[in-house]
Parts: sequence; C-alpha cells; structure tokens
Amino acid sequence: MIVDIFKTIKSASEETLFKDKNSKFYGFAFPVNNEDEVKNELEKVKKIHPNAGHHCYAYQIGVEDIIYRANDDGEPNNSAGMPIYGQIQSFDITNILIVVVRYFGGTKLGVSGLINAYRSSAKITIESSEIIEKTVEVYFKIIFDYDMMSKVLRILKEKNIEIIQQKLELNCEYIIAVRKKESKSILDFFKNLYKVEIEALES
Repeated sequence: MIVDIFKTIKSASEETLFKDKNSKFYGFAFPVNNEDEVKNELEKVKKIHPNAGHHCYAYQIGVEDIIYRANDDGEPNNSAGMPIYGQIQSFDITNILIVVVRYFGGTKLGVSGLINAYRSSAKITIESSEIIEKTVEVYFKIIFDYDMMSKVLRILKEKNIEIIQQKLELNCEYIIAVRKKESKSILDFFKNLYKVEIEALES
C-alpha cells in the first residue's frame, strides 16, 4: 500500500511560553521542506532571542525517506532535543521544525526537570499550531505540440491534475503535480498518448 498522506503544520506558530522555577522556555514551530529551510528558521529565532542560553531544536522531514535531527545546544545529553523530537513523533507530524529557547532562571532543574520542560514546551507549541493533512506529490514534465494543447488541457482538467509551471516556446512544456498513488496510472496514460512525451522529475 502506498502511503501518500502526511500531517504537518499549516504555518509558523505564534511564540509560546512555558515557565519552570523561573526558567523561561519559548517555543516556535515552523513548516519546513528541506534542511536549508531549517537553517533559515533557526537563524530567525536566534535573531529574536540573541541572548538566550540555549536554542534547542528537533526537526523531521519526509514521509518514506525520513530525515530527522535533535540538538541539545549545550544542555545535558538527550535532555532537550530528544524530548522535543518525541513530541513530533507523538503528534505523528513531519516536515516540521520545533525550536525551544531557554533563559535560565537561577534554579537548576536537573535532567528530569529539563526533559519535562522541553517536552512540555514542544507540546504546547504544536498544540498552538494548525495541523493539516497533505498528499505526497510526484512531478512530471509533459511535452507536446500546440495542436495537442486543447486535448492535454481537457485531460488534465478531467483528472484534476495541477499544472505547476508551463513553458510555451517551439512546443509546449508543462510541469504537473500528481498524487503519488495515482502517479503510475498517469505516467502510463500519457506514455500511450499520441504525440505526447512524459518524464518523471526529481521532487
């Protein structure tokens, strides 16, 4: 069975605040599609809280081939990043980055206290975000002559296929997005269509 639906967050969360023994934990959640976006969002948070003692985070990207990372940023080993990542797993979401920024309040929390604080902050932050379902898309390029345009457009409309990009020069080139579980049948359909070429693109 092809799994082509996943849960993520619709947009960046509002900043959340969790307090424990005068330590303050500010939480942020961002939708991300790659590690460059992770880096950019982390930089933004560091500019918002440049004087914080720790900027701990965890992220997960992907549905079948999952990339994830948990970072304690100077906190005791596995006391921050993994509790944050545990909440990402608990809510069964992906393509998400959660950053928890800590300001030390003068009283040590101990490892168990830190684990609870980072987990609680991540949980509150996810709960403040709008969780949505998305489908995994496969992208194709289709190439055809102008005399086939009306036919191709009709097929795309009938099959509810989105055109992502188009280039109209000597011939017509469309980049289309197809839901993963329908991608093989769409590929086969266009391969058998007279005067139309189709090729899969890296997503």
